[in-house]
Amino acid sequence: MSHLNEVSEVLRVTSSYMVRATALGGRVRAFGLNATEIVEELRRRHDLNPVPAAAVGRTAMGALLLAAASLKEEDQLLTVEVQGDGPIGRIICSADGAGGVRGLASNPYAHAPSRDGKLNVGAVVGPSGYLSVTRDLGMRESYKGTVELQSGEIGDDLAYYLARSEQTPSAVGLGVFVLPDGSVEAAGGFLVQLLPGLEPDEIAAIEREVAALPHPTALIRDGVTPEGILDRIFPGGYEALEQLPVRFHCPCSRERFEAALITLGTEEIESIIREETRESTELVCHFCNEAYHFSPCQMRGILQSAS
Repeated sequence: MSHLNEVSEVLRVTSSYMVRATALGGRVRAFGLNATEIVEELRRRHDLNPVPAAAVGRTAMGALLLAAASLKEEDQLLTVEVQGDGPIGRIICSADGAGGVRGLASNPYAHAPSRDGKLNVGAVVGPSGYLSVTRDLGMRESYKGTVELQSGEIGDDLAYYLARSEQTPSAVGLGVFVLPDGSVEAAGGFLVQLLPGLEPDEIAAIEREVAALPHPTALIRDGVTPEGILDRIFPGGYEALEQLPVRFHCPCSRERFEAALITLGTEEIESIIREETRESTELVCHFCNEAYHFSPCQMRGILQSAS
C-alpha cells in the first residue's frame, strides 16, 4: 500500500478531506471522502430538517467527488442539480476545483417517514425527475448533461449519470448520519471509476468489494478515514495521489451584490429606494444565507453608478 507520506497541517485540524487515488495500474480512478463538517455547516446555515440534510449533503458530496474527478483548475465549477417530484423540490450544489462546495434545497423543511430505520431521501426527492451536471470551465459555453432520476437516493442517480452521459462505469457511495438533535454526526462516501483496459475478473472483484462495503456513515462513525475506505475497496493496494482539504465555500461578497444591484438599472434601484422603509436595504445570498446591508446613502451611490 502506498499512501502520501505526510498529512498537511490543515488536515490535522479538520476531518473533512478527500483522497484521490488510482488502482490496478491506473485503470481505476478512486476517491474517498469525509465531509462531516461541510454537511453540518449546510444543515446549520439552511436550518435543514434531517431528511433534507441528508439529501443536500449527498448532493454536495457528489458534486465534490465529480469535481475532483473532472475539473483541472481551481476556479472551474461543477454544479449538480436534482429536480424530483418530491416535497423537497430542487436541490442545487456547486463545487469548485479547490475543494469548496455550497448547496441549497427549495424546501429545507420537507419530511418523509424513515424506511428500514434510515432517512428516506428517495421519498423527499421523488422517483421521477432529472439530475443534471453542468461544468463551467471558464469558457464561453458550459457543458451540461442530464439524465432521468433512477431512485432519488442521489448516489444511484449519479452512478447512472456517469454511465449514461459520460460512458464511465462507476460506483458511488454517499451517506449522511443525523443525530436525534438534528446535527450531522457523519457524512462521507466514495467514487470508483472503471477505465478502459480492465479484465472481467478485475471488474468482478471490485464489484464484490463495493457490494460488501458497510454503509459509508457506518465506516466514518467507526473512525474509518477516506484512506481506510479505499483500503477496503482495494485490498490488493492502491496508489494515493493527493489529499485535498474540502470545505463549505460560497463566493458571494458585498462587491458582487453591489454589482448585481447596478445591473438592475436606475428605474429598479429608484423603486427599491422608495419602497425601503428600514434603515438599510438587506440582500441575502440564497446559497449561504449571508446578509448584506446597504444604507440609504450607499444605495444612492449605487444609483449614481447605474446612471
